[in-house]
Amino acid sequence: MSKTVLFETNGPVAQLTLNRPEKLNALNYELIDLLMDHLEEIERRDDLRGVILTGAGEKAFSSGADIAGFEPDVRAGPDVALREIVRRGQAMTARIETFPKPILVAVNGLAYGGGSEITEAAPLALASDRASFCKAEIRLGFAPPFGGSQRLPRLIGRKRAMRMLLSGEPISAEAARDYGLVNEVVPHNRLMEEAYALMERITAHSPLAVAACLGSATRGINVPIDEGLAIEGGYFARMVPTHDMKEGVAAFLEKREPQFEGR
Repeated sequence: MSKTVLFETNGPVAQLTLNRPEKLNALNYELIDLLMDHLEEIERRDDLRGVILTGAGEKAFSSGADIAGFEPDVRAGPDVALREIVRRGQAMTARIETFPKPILVAVNGLAYGGGSEITEAAPLALASDRASFCKAEIRLGFAPPFGGSQRLPRLIGRKRAMRMLLSGEPISAEAARDYGLVNEVVPHNRLMEEAYALMERITAHSPLAVAACLGSATRGINVPIDEGLAIEGGYFARMVPTHDMKEGVAAFLEKREPQFEGR
């Protein structure tokens, strides 16, 4: 049986591919757990400095939660559903949101429910011009359980988010870009090329500085500005004694390209 998440590397970039195309890459327990395992490995490996996350097939990034697989735990009652579905799904999106290496979601098709929630959690996203996004949970009689009711309003604004959450109607890739849900929309046949090009530009920088940007922005965005500034200052102070900051400053003054080492 094929693995539900494919893991390959291209230089310093890891590519993770949700691999249930026959189910529109629906998120079952096996897929979520394997995705988390791969992220653990990627974090440990110093040779991997960025992640591109996409979906297998031509139709979908992910259609969301595997409802048929989750249904027995729904029937088992609130305690089981909270433990098995909500906590697992929220742990996945929180891991993506707070990952210390940049994760770029390459949305190659529809991103519904949990597929949209993964996109919301990731710091970067490119969308194929064939992509669409939908908060479809309300059609099934429940609210988003993987963090979508919290991240989406913060990301695109309350009014836009509420329309998506309450209508269950899809939006186009272009609308998602205009809302701020994705960074750019690119031609479908150039999606991975553009994703790798952006990740190449990011991974050329100091991995310590990249991690500091990710951590500072992610931690600071939902706290008062004074607390956010203190977080920012803390990350800057930790960079001061590093080789990479000293090298970056020296290279600037000497008018040469810096040679970052991640230390």
